[in-house]
Amino acid sequence: MKPGEQIDLSLVIPVFNEEGNLGELVERCLKVCRERGRSFEIILVDDGSVDGSTVMIIRAAREHPSQIIGVVLNRNYGQHAAVVAGLAKSRGDVVVTLDADLQNPPEEIPKLLAEIEKGVDVVGTIRANRRDSFFRKFSSGLVNSMVRRATGVMMHDYGCMLRAYRRPIVEAMLQCQERSTFIPILANSFARTTSEISVNHAARTRGDSKYSFLGLISLQFDLLTSMSTFPLRLLSFVGTIIALSGITFGFFLLVMRFLMGAAWAAQGVFTLFAVLFVFVGAQFIGLGLLGEYIGRIYQDVRARPRYFIQEIVAGTEE
Repeated sequence: MKPGEQIDLSLVIPVFNEEGNLGELVERCLKVCRERGRSFEIILVDDGSVDGSTVMIIRAAREHPSQIIGVVLNRNYGQHAAVVAGLAKSRGDVVVTLDADLQNPPEEIPKLLAEIEKGVDVVGTIRANRRDSFFRKFSSGLVNSMVRRATGVMMHDYGCMLRAYRRPIVEAMLQCQERSTFIPILANSFARTTSEISVNHAARTRGDSKYSFLGLISLQFDLLTSMSTFPLRLLSFVGTIIALSGITFGFFLLVMRFLMGAAWAAQGVFTLFAVLFVFVGAQFIGLGLLGEYIGRIYQDVRARPRYFIQEIVAGTEE
């Protein structure tokens, strides 16, 4: 394969301390890709591994120079940053991302390619009979629900890395310069059509999960702040509720004072509470409005392209 030559399929796999799975992963991926009978490349991105993964990736790239590309990062940047590094090196008309832990079998890749050949831009997957702990399933469900509400794209399993993207979607994602990137959401923001299919899910037989409890909390926080300004707008919403509650409470006290006398209102103490609620609510509204302006600055600093041209059709003179 000549440098710069366009190919049919790019398989991008982020790798972090997967020494126990890497040999089998490479073997199975090569087998699946070769059976298609079309041009392909497998891009293994070493995300700062401290075990033997780096050496194995370099060896695999030397043994299969036309089919495997090794990308070695100088330290651990995180799964999605590693995937972006792989996307930047990819040349395929279709790009498939895959985890290195073999929980999503490479044999499921043809299903995604068959689906994307129907004309969709992004193919997501749903892990059938998921072989994870209850905590992982529960936290994943919370993340998926939050993402659906924030983005309006009704995909069910954003946590599964086994996904397929058309080349124009990949190029659009590579134009985005923000540091905190959640690839499935970013891809859906450019896709005209998306779909989801069910894929098999296997139990992890070697190695440990790279997401700890604190890591999952950090991921959820990054998701919430990187994909929308909803937390800023929530300040205005909460402030409005508090202010309206204070006004309503003050009106109620005024009515009851006339009906029951001054003693009922504890000599004005309740009135102070009502006034306090109004001022606290006003402060939250002010913070929310300030947050709106900060949010607009945040959107501009990310420098995402304002539009994405999928195709240009030019007429010809007769």
